[in-house]
Amino acid sequence: MDKWKRSARLVDMTRQLLAQPYRLIPLTTFAERYKSAKSSISEDLAIIHEVFSNEGSGELETVAGAAGGVRYIPRMNQERAREVLRALTEQLANPDRILPGGFLYLSDLLGDTVLLSDIGRIFATVFAGEQIDAIMTVETKGIPLAHAVASYLRAPVVIARYDYRVTEGSVVTVNTVSGSSRRMRQLSLSKRSLAEGSRVLIIDDFMKAGGTVQGMIDLLNEFQAEVVGVGVMVESPAEEKLVDSYVSLATITQVDIKQRKIQVELGNLFTQKGEWKHEKS
Repeated sequence: MDKWKRSARLVDMTRQLLAQPYRLIPLTTFAERYKSAKSSISEDLAIIHEVFSNEGSGELETVAGAAGGVRYIPRMNQERAREVLRALTEQLANPDRILPGGFLYLSDLLGDTVLLSDIGRIFATVFAGEQIDAIMTVETKGIPLAHAVASYLRAPVVIARYDYRVTEGSVVTVNTVSGSSRRMRQLSLSKRSLAEGSRVLIIDDFMKAGGTVQGMIDLLNEFQAEVVGVGVMVESPAEEKLVDSYVSLATITQVDIKQRKIQVELGNLFTQKGEWKHEKS
């Protein structure tokens, strides 16, 4: 292709940036591709950054120097996040979700690719700037949620398993206690899946007392890994939480089996002042 028109450059640059969040792209890469001066590329990037910022969908971060370039940081503004979470709470309040024993059906939500994408962007916003090396979840329902978050943070997903698999190779195993049933279980992670000293974000779909999350934290301690945050889609009340610091998107406050009613509120994502819970000053 000959020299690109500016309109075509803007479309193609936006496409590349959105498809590769957190990847540092040198300005020379764009300049060579579009056969344009770096000054023109910089002006185009300024336009894209302005649109992203105004729409609350992210920002462009410029890194100076010979090894510098530009990277796209995905974000979601608080107004849009509240819309997503209000829709989530409405779906969770559907009484048809009640299963025998007071359990709730969540598989449809975890299979909703649009919802998962929105939740992934929310968690990517909350934990932006944490320099995350990996995202950890536990089999099996948390896997699609973790991958949705990972797609925005550009980090690999590691999966803790309850059952040892030969295909995992050598594993590290810890004992964990379910906070609700007090049942002892083993949680394992392949030694090859995570480098020692990694910075890890834990993502889970549902938390009651937090026994599973605490098990993952204990497992990461065996790798000398640093837990930079914990994000859960839904939490329910428990007499005592085993985990103190976490970000939840929705809270189920009551499940009335006889009346077939579910009460749901927004999680602790926002503080009373309306700020992101994890946002740094």
